[in-house]
Amino acid sequence: MSAEHPPAPLPQASSDLRAAAVGPLANQVSPKYLEEHSLLPIGLAEDGSLLVAVGGPLDPAVADELRQTYGRRLTLVEASAAEIQSAILSASNEAPSTLFRDGDLELLAPEEEAIDDLRSLASQAPVIKLVNVILLEALRLRASDVHLESTAEGLRVRYRIDGVLQEVSNPPRQYQAAVISRIKIMSSLNIAERRLAQDGRIRLRLSDRELDLRVSTLPALHGESVVLRILDRGSGVPDLAELGMSEAALAGFARLIRLPHGIILVTGPTGSGKTTTLYGALRRINEPGVKIVTVEDPVEYQIEGLTQIPVAAKGGLTFASALRSILRHDPDIIMVGEMRDTETAEISIQAALTGHLVFSTLHTNDAPGGITRLADMGVEPYLVAATVRGLLAQRLVRMVCDTCAESYEPSASELSQAAPAASRRAGVLDNGTARPMFRRGRGCDACAGSGYRGRTGIYELMTVTDEVRSRVVAGTPLEEIRALARSQGMVPLREDGWTKVCSGITTIEELLRVTSEDEPQ
Repeated sequence: MSAEHPPAPLPQASSDLRAAAVGPLANQVSPKYLEEHSLLPIGLAEDGSLLVAVGGPLDPAVADELRQTYGRRLTLVEASAAEIQSAILSASNEAPSTLFRDGDLELLAPEEEAIDDLRSLASQAPVIKLVNVILLEALRLRASDVHLESTAEGLRVRYRIDGVLQEVSNPPRQYQAAVISRIKIMSSLNIAERRLAQDGRIRLRLSDRELDLRVSTLPALHGESVVLRILDRGSGVPDLAELGMSEAALAGFARLIRLPHGIILVTGPTGSGKTTTLYGALRRINEPGVKIVTVEDPVEYQIEGLTQIPVAAKGGLTFASALRSILRHDPDIIMVGEMRDTETAEISIQAALTGHLVFSTLHTNDAPGGITRLADMGVEPYLVAATVRGLLAQRLVRMVCDTCAESYEPSASELSQAAPAASRRAGVLDNGTARPMFRRGRGCDACAGSGYRGRTGIYELMTVTDEVRSRVVAGTPLEEIRALARSQGMVPLREDGWTKVCSGITTIEELLRVTSEDEPQ
């Protein structure tokens, strides 16, 4: 059966739909039912029939159910489906967290709140649009990560832009659970599980750009927090010459990656650009006559001509197990995303000893520290000396925004903090023969008010010479090995960064942010 009266224009303002959604008529059926059928009871007509706003044709069976539930004839009125869904969503999120049953008050536990409705709420048009806006704005601002943090006040959204978190406008509190659920649905995670951490992946296409989002959720005090790492497949792999290496460092590193065998290590903290440097190296030596196999967690760039293996720890494919299998595939060059444990390090050592060139990363503060890190992992010093050919430490510094850049003179205290001995060695502050050009950004629309736009690297390259090998085997303290490397031409991180400060590429504040005070000068 159909309704007694055909659809008519909505006789009230659309803003009143929200009030109707929390009224006694709408409360007689579940929000899920209203959302599924895109309808909303809004009042009684003068003839006593039930006014029902509909966002499209009403199923006859649904019309029968409504007549039986309310005991009235129906008068249908036309409304926007999006406005109906938005009203239902708002009403559902503002509903009290208690239920009255048989006169007793039953308090729902936090874990039980609206689990059944989360999926339907997350599929509402306003929530979908809100999540899309958050992601599109992150892409526009060149963010590498999106942080969605549940707080006592609601959902906090922050973007990591050029390595630094920046807060943006936060969504209304009532959308907190729905937004997080929407992201979990997109990444095929369990929306009902809110007490354990979960990891997932979202693949998106924006015009001609293919995007890969790594999703990680964590249970927190005021609800779940989510971080999305944005990987732009269409951005391409930069060449080594585009990363910001000095001419000497670039020439030395280019020579190392052409060696027939051995281990080349790139060191630095998380987010310092180590993987990008390795990709740049592989791109330069990727030739038809060379077989290159990588094992990564995850595969961040896809390079034609390479065999790239993503780690799947849950399935038993770890760095170590993948590395064993790789050696049976007759590779010339192997890239291991990270030396995380002794087993991976030992297999990499054996691969280098049997004639393979191995690239990998380590988490150490400087290049010489990579040698002691391997020793701490249980690798014998003589094996380290026999296989490691070079170590490259690096950091990423933000570059001054060219749109709003201005020249300035730093204070004496700033100069003493950033470049005491380094400035004298570089000769940039002596007698004006190499006058530095200090710049900083005022902040503009192009840089989102930060004064910085884009990043470049600062580097410290240590080549393992015969003298360094003998010191390593002898167990010489790290400080002596570091001093020897400097005497043989290694430029420390702080000094390399200082040359970029004096060239107006970055600022003193930025150099101090990424290099610690106790770091070797």
